[in-house]
Amino acid sequence: MDEEYKPIISEEERAARRAQRAESRRRKQRERRLRLLRRLVPCLLLALLGGGLLTAGAKLIHKPGTEASKAGRPLPSADAASYSPPEPYSRAVSGADTVQLGEEISSTHAVLIDLETRSVLAEKDPDAVISPASMTKILTVLVAAEHVTEADLDKTFTMTIDITDYCYVNGCSVVGLMVDETVSVRELFYGTILPSGADAALGLATYVAGSQEAFVALMNEKLEELGIADTAHFTNCVGLFEENHKCTVSDMAVILEAAMDNDLCREVLGARTYETAPTTDHPEGQVLSNWFLRRIEDKDTGSITVTGAKTGYVVESGNCAASYGETADGRRYICVTADAASTWQSIDDHAALYKAYCSQETTEETEPEPPVLPDGDAVPA
Repeated sequence: MDEEYKPIISEEERAARRAQRAESRRRKQRERRLRLLRRLVPCLLLALLGGGLLTAGAKLIHKPGTEASKAGRPLPSADAASYSPPEPYSRAVSGADTVQLGEEISSTHAVLIDLETRSVLAEKDPDAVISPASMTKILTVLVAAEHVTEADLDKTFTMTIDITDYCYVNGCSVVGLMVDETVSVRELFYGTILPSGADAALGLATYVAGSQEAFVALMNEKLEELGIADTAHFTNCVGLFEENHKCTVSDMAVILEAAMDNDLCREVLGARTYETAPTTDHPEGQVLSNWFLRRIEDKDTGSITVTGAKTGYVVESGNCAASYGETADGRRYICVTADAASTWQSIDDHAALYKAYCSQETTEETEPEPPVLPDGDAVPA
């Protein structure tokens, strides 16, 4: 938007921040591998005990070990040569137990993931390329959060006419910030997610990178870093439909997991409401609200509490939503859907999927009942 892009941080500082994020990812990777190994060791011992004395005795004969066994890593199966622990934020894996969803949900694309096992519990055309609509803003706040400090959050940004014109011309959902209205960077984060404000998102992009174009470059760098750039590519930070602005619901699940691992993003995505500070244009401030979170609280999600969510809508994608749910004992799930018939049906889909496949009442059953959706009145998206 601004032809004269002037980064607010130096290349050296940006490189240092990238190194910090890389080290954080490596630490999380080690922790996840340790958790996986702790689950695999008991299974390995049982397999060895039940494998037969003759086989076990034969293995006592000295033979050169495989590279994996030399490294001391437990082998989960006979096909250990192809085994490697899951990478952080890697796509979850479908298997024989993955439920293939049909007409029981309104959405035409869906994926439901157990983050502890990194397995897909249920899916519906999850690898089709879609327009992510305003789910895009999950990546917007993630990239912005990784390029600001705690001190930045209390600094201010003044809204410009090019931002308000962009929102008006493109028919974007907005917070309602006015030209020359000055708000805190913190409020831009909440404004981007809760009311899905394109004006706040563009303000964040401009604050961080100087222009939307430069910020989008950072977004696509993040997609590369997350390992999903083969199917995901963004051309704007607000979710407008454009030919090359695309991803899959599986990609969006990866993005949401990364965002929920960021303290600031988790706080913003999990906020039901947020009250902004008074300004000249809004002397009483504004109460921002996350429509999805406030309404799914009234739905039966079983034992799942939804602790973060973002919706989206453009004509080309229908009603979309990405949500993050947890059980009381900390088991974590992600659900992403696209192309529901209405905003209400999108919420109903998430509630039904959580209840059918994630709640403690149903996970003990070998074959959970398919979700039954309540009738929902369509409302304007």
